[in-house]
Amino acid sequence: MPLNRRHIPNLITLARAAMAAAFFVVLSLFKAPDTGVLWLWIALVLFVAAAATDALDGWLARRWKVVSLFGRIMDPLCDKILVLGGFMVLAGPHFAMAPETHPVPLLDAASGVYTWVVVVLLSRELTVTAIRSVAESQGAEFAAKTAGKVKMVVQSGCIPIVMFLLAVAPPQTHAWAFWVNHALVWLTVVVTLVSAVPYIKAIVALERAS
Repeated sequence: MPLNRRHIPNLITLARAAMAAAFFVVLSLFKAPDTGVLWLWIALVLFVAAAATDALDGWLARRWKVVSLFGRIMDPLCDKILVLGGFMVLAGPHFAMAPETHPVPLLDAASGVYTWVVVVLLSRELTVTAIRSVAESQGAEFAAKTAGKVKMVVQSGCIPIVMFLLAVAPPQTHAWAFWVNHALVWLTVVVTLVSAVPYIKAIVALERAS
């Protein structure tokens, strides 16, 4: 097997990390409702491209039988950086609506993403990571659950849809887009919380069996 083939999946993973960094910078150049919309489109392309590499690097590693420790660590880490970082930027001040344009009191994020949303998403990841570490320290196999994969798909889909709606239908002038963004984010929060349940049940069962 050519030596360079062994490193291709890992290079793709590193490329995703670089695209994630570029995505954060470019997305921060947009200001709701319509300042720097071109940057928003570029950020959307960067996110979709970065998310696409998530499936590619793992598929190549398995196909070529070159799964590595580096890849097993960095692949999910880069995924979390991309997605959680995306939600953090969307919860930032650049996506805050002017007071006179709030459809309802207290809901002022054009993206539908608020600080508490980021806290929930991050808490879920930390909880599952801690559970997996405890289980594996006891010698138990603790592979990713189907619910966790569904969660990642939903989160990865929410971000580009929100950005697309912000680009084509600014919530300040399209109230329906505001509510769609909020509904998508709430759905993502619910799916994220539900996805932690199988991990909690598994660690409880492991504890009872020990």
